[in-house]
Amino acid sequence: MATTTIVVGALNPVEGKVVDVPTHGAIDEKLATEAAQSKGDEITSAAPEYDGEDHEKDDTSEVIIITGADAATHLLPLRDDGQPALTFRSIFLATCLSAFQAVIYQIYQFKPTAVTISGTFIVLIAYFAGKAWANFLPRGDRFEARWRERGGVGKPPTWITIMSFFNHGPWNLKEHAICAITATSASNAAPSVQVFAAQDLFYDLPLSATTVVLTVISIGLFGYGICGIMRPIAVWHVEAVYWSTLPTVKTLQGLHWQEIKNSKPLRWFWYSFGGMFFYEFFPAYIFPWLNSVSIPCLAAMHATGDKAKVLTNLFGGSINNEGLGLFTLSFDWQYITSFQTSLPLKLQAHIAAGIFVCYLAMLGIYYNNSWDALSQPFMSTRLRSADGTAYPTAKVFVGGVLSQDALAKYGLPALTGSFAYAIFMANAAIGALIAHCALFWGGDIMRAYKSARAGKYDDPHHAHMAARYKETPWWWYVVVLVVSFVMGLVVVIKENVTLEAWSYIVALILGIIIAPLSTILYSRYGNGIATNNLSKMLAGLLVPDRPVGNMYFAAWSHNVIGNAVTLSNDLKMGEYLKVPPRAMFLTQIYGTILGGFLNYAVMISIVNGNRELLVDSDGNSSWSGATMQSYNTSAASWALARYLYKAGGKYEMVPIGLAVGAGAVAVHRIIVYFKPKIHNFSLNEINLPQFIQYAGFIPYQQSQTCVIFSQLIAGFFVQYYLRNYRPRIFKDYSYLVTGAFDGASLTVLFILSFAVFGAGGTSTPFPNWWGNRANDDIPYYDFCPVADS
Repeated sequence: MATTTIVVGALNPVEGKVVDVPTHGAIDEKLATEAAQSKGDEITSAAPEYDGEDHEKDDTSEVIIITGADAATHLLPLRDDGQPALTFRSIFLATCLSAFQAVIYQIYQFKPTAVTISGTFIVLIAYFAGKAWANFLPRGDRFEARWRERGGVGKPPTWITIMSFFNHGPWNLKEHAICAITATSASNAAPSVQVFAAQDLFYDLPLSATTVVLTVISIGLFGYGICGIMRPIAVWHVEAVYWSTLPTVKTLQGLHWQEIKNSKPLRWFWYSFGGMFFYEFFPAYIFPWLNSVSIPCLAAMHATGDKAKVLTNLFGGSINNEGLGLFTLSFDWQYITSFQTSLPLKLQAHIAAGIFVCYLAMLGIYYNNSWDALSQPFMSTRLRSADGTAYPTAKVFVGGVLSQDALAKYGLPALTGSFAYAIFMANAAIGALIAHCALFWGGDIMRAYKSARAGKYDDPHHAHMAARYKETPWWWYVVVLVVSFVMGLVVVIKENVTLEAWSYIVALILGIIIAPLSTILYSRYGNGIATNNLSKMLAGLLVPDRPVGNMYFAAWSHNVIGNAVTLSNDLKMGEYLKVPPRAMFLTQIYGTILGGFLNYAVMISIVNGNRELLVDSDGNSSWSGATMQSYNTSAASWALARYLYKAGGKYEMVPIGLAVGAGAVAVHRIIVYFKPKIHNFSLNEINLPQFIQYAGFIPYQQSQTCVIFSQLIAGFFVQYYLRNYRPRIFKDYSYLVTGAFDGASLTVLFILSFAVFGAGGTSTPFPNWWGNRANDDIPYYDFCPVADS
């Protein structure tokens, strides 16, 4: 049994309390720490479960992680070393890394496949930067130790105090977490910048830096204000796990709580990082065929005419909107990611079932000519004319406002059948989300807020935090809401954004209503529901004929929701890593404001350097405007809502999707009430919002389809096989190894983006050869046949 040691505390001005500094014995990962008394409550801080070579000695190593309570108890230690979080070096490095990650996130807004970038990448950079700072710059604790050895007593001299301010001691876990979370907060601005990129690319409407910066900060801060209000259900609840953030958490803990010579998991982390770093240059640049390995395409590469078209529709997937990518495998980790492998098994099952239905629906709609699908391409995210050519959006919306004369000349736009189906299903998923939260989780939400008022928490991590640190007051978040509201109102009144003040207020109200629902789903399943179609539909009714106004309406509703989700995720990560709540508050506010400036500068650079490619084509293997095109298509189509989606119109079913989704959940709830189980399967485990979302996912969210099969295989391998049959490997290795893969692949992509992909200037494609056909006249580097060849 470890002995109790009384040590001198250090005052942390943000937490407002004296914190204990543990002995070396207390932080040895092979020992469990003793219970610590704080405010009269007993808190047990467990050592990390992955603790060296002999894992069989860990009694919890064979526990199968299923629920949030399992993760809180057996996967995530309560250990808290009481280290300072907000220091000069943590804030300085956080600022530098925020700029760095803002660049990465903006780059991926213009990549062929939308990627959820793991925090592991920034974690590794922060780790090396912090270690270098602590080890190679003069350090206050070392000089103070020497001073005391020479007989110094009392307060250290001023020169030592100044030295300690800049470099107080070893680089610690909480400082590291501050860097990662600040950078994440700054990168949250990237989705909001879509509005301005689309405005700049597709409309002849002036765009000022003031509009961009104030809007992005307003959206970010309002989302954070909502995040603070919904903490009891979105952060403090034990089932609010945020599964996709666990690789980052485990990587941070492993880097600080283990040593390579004593830890096999940490050694495997670095082996994995090194191997992936050298491998990723091949699929990303030298040998891009590895991203889309299609045996059917190779077998049919010489087909022509209609046969080639059908084969490419079925098996093509190397670029956006090529085809369904059936039986295609991707060996490029940048598109698989630890995000996919960290999603719980129940969500993996929903994804697989939904994608299967999506395949069938897309083929049925196209070949049965629903919505006149045969007159358009099989897949496209752009507005089309009746003859299948690109719709002249800029000519129809002059200065961001519909021209009736131009509309009469060019006619109404058309959507591909697959894209019309996708936005119908997206609306159905939103209706299902609202109904599911009300009918299945309503009671749990009420209980969570009642427990919070009573000071009772079912999550041991939050119970620990509540006992040791001062919580951020509710009124701080209310002030954030008020300030962000005023900033947005200034933009709407003073700048030319084609949005009225009353519409701006309605957009915020919508965000306030939907944000808690989307956050709850994301926190429990690891992925949320895209709510932007609901925002655009309401904008089409409230702000008709104005696609730019529609985008701004969606930004102050849907993007507010998105920021609330991601900032809640970061708050939960702060609890896992025991970062004091008030330090988290300051960190996230700072990162959000910083991100407004950084993302604008990066977006303008990329758009100006690749304008033609982003506007007029499906892009190439390096850059794509598909995300912006899809965003603009949706906004423009909803701006024409009274024409396109009216009763009796071609696409009248699209808005009805809201009611269809809600109705499906209501039927599900009735069935569960009368028949809660079928054999040993609980019908409560079915989540219709997730299933419906993935049943329409491909045309709207995953138009580069070559990665789908690999993502599903990787997800089921980790979450089904490893989790159930190799639980020790799952717990000790899976998050660390996949996190290392993320960090390595993203390091390579960052290098390539600026060295050869054109993010910093002129692009330098790799020479053509069999495995790299990106520059050939033949467009598909998976060797799928071209219909007109």
